[in-house]
Amino acid sequence: MHVDVNGTRLWFDVEGPSLVPDGPTMRARPTVVLLHGGPGSYDHSYLKPDFGRLADVAQVVYVDLRFHGRSARGNVDEWSFETCADDVRALCAELGIERPVVFGHSMGGFVAILYGARHPGHAAGLVLSSTNARFDLDRLVEGVRRTAGAEAAEIARLDYGGEHEATNEEWARVFLAFGPVALSTDELARRTQNRELGPPGMELLRKLDLLAELPRIDRPTLVVVGELDGVTPVEASAEIAAGLRPELCRVEVIAGGGHFPWKESPEAYWAVVTDFVRSVGDAGG
Repeated sequence: MHVDVNGTRLWFDVEGPSLVPDGPTMRARPTVVLLHGGPGSYDHSYLKPDFGRLADVAQVVYVDLRFHGRSARGNVDEWSFETCADDVRALCAELGIERPVVFGHSMGGFVAILYGARHPGHAAGLVLSSTNARFDLDRLVEGVRRTAGAEAAEIARLDYGGEHEATNEEWARVFLAFGPVALSTDELARRTQNRELGPPGMELLRKLDLLAELPRIDRPTLVVVGELDGVTPVEASAEIAAGLRPELCRVEVIAGGGHFPWKESPEAYWAVVTDFVRSVGDAGG
């Protein structure tokens, strides 16, 4: 399905009802809007079918961000994290979603932070999963070295630093830092990529520093990270938590989890995320 927002056309999909029968009434459930990683290299597809588990407690909306996946393409020089964040608000308005729980994984976490800061009071809550508030090449390289070794760390330094685009063989070594159980060959093959967006998107990511935006977030926020994530390590989540209002922040480190912690530690991960979604949904935002 597609919807026109902010001068572009976004693809989305929905799993689970927003209203369910409950005795003599129809009870509203929270809606979770999922924001995927990237830039350019991923779309919503790697979140399926795992995130269907959230449909037990909420309506789940999968989105391909602007110029990603099955959403409309455009001039990549006009793409920005800020515009993607504003698209989330506009998407909710077009679909009639009130008080969403906005979930951002990896790059999607940057978008979720900006959405929360630029649109205070709109969300019921935010989930920032395996992400950063700023790009820190040294921290990333050290995380890769710790989890995948010195050779992979040097490849990561050159690739993420924009000095050399890693080959598939080189990237396979870096991918070990994403965790014990990363995405499968089939899951990676399902992606609809926008390779043209990759270089300018990464250049924007390298410059991104959202630490000053964190105190502007006024909604309950779950920061969740796998203890074995070498790409967005625990230190990055601790930095996010330090910038959020303490009374609104909950931090969870998933034992045995990597960059995709629902793969390695599904029971622990879903217990944390589902509990948070329930809690902010029951609170009515």
